[in-house]
Amino acid sequence: MAKAGDLKRGMVVEINGVPHVVKNVDVKSPSSRGASTLYKIRFNNVQTGQKHDESLKGDDFFKDVDLVRAKVQFSYIDGENYIFMNTEDFSQYTLSKEDLDDQVDYLTEGLEGIVALLVDDEVLGIELPSVVILEVLETPPAIKGATASGRTKTARLNTGAEIQVPEYLETGEMIKVNTETGKFSSRA
Repeated sequence: MAKAGDLKRGMVVEINGVPHVVKNVDVKSPSSRGASTLYKIRFNNVQTGQKHDESLKGDDFFKDVDLVRAKVQFSYIDGENYIFMNTEDFSQYTLSKEDLDDQVDYLTEGLEGIVALLVDDEVLGIELPSVVILEVLETPPAIKGATASGRTKTARLNTGAEIQVPEYLETGEMIKVNTETGKFSSRA
């Protein structure tokens, strides 16, 4: 049994007998005394792909789904489909761009450390490593004398994602990006 307060993106729980993947968790902390923290959670129905939003208290429970976590590697893109290979038995799994949502911003060919969530050999989704290394393809020139202060600029990465990076970074540099927050972590 998983409590609403423990749910994280990518987890799979059962709602009305159907497995649902947690897509987004938004935490609201009311300021009045005695008020409990509310969790606005967006689920995706595994079978239909339909979105399901719920507002929950932290101690609401969900039944866990029996699923297998398989280590996979991102192989390639085939049109709108993303192909992953199981690193143990070399079987392949296909997910659409819609299934992956904003996770596509962190996928590079050969990326390892990904975990596929499987129910009855059907892939539901993936869990990315917490940090990925990406290349800065385009960013304004570095500013002379820029230090690691709080000032940032926009950079386009090799996956097409755009994030804020410190002013001292230049085009062509490899950086670490946190996949949970989508923010710059450090130079690679």
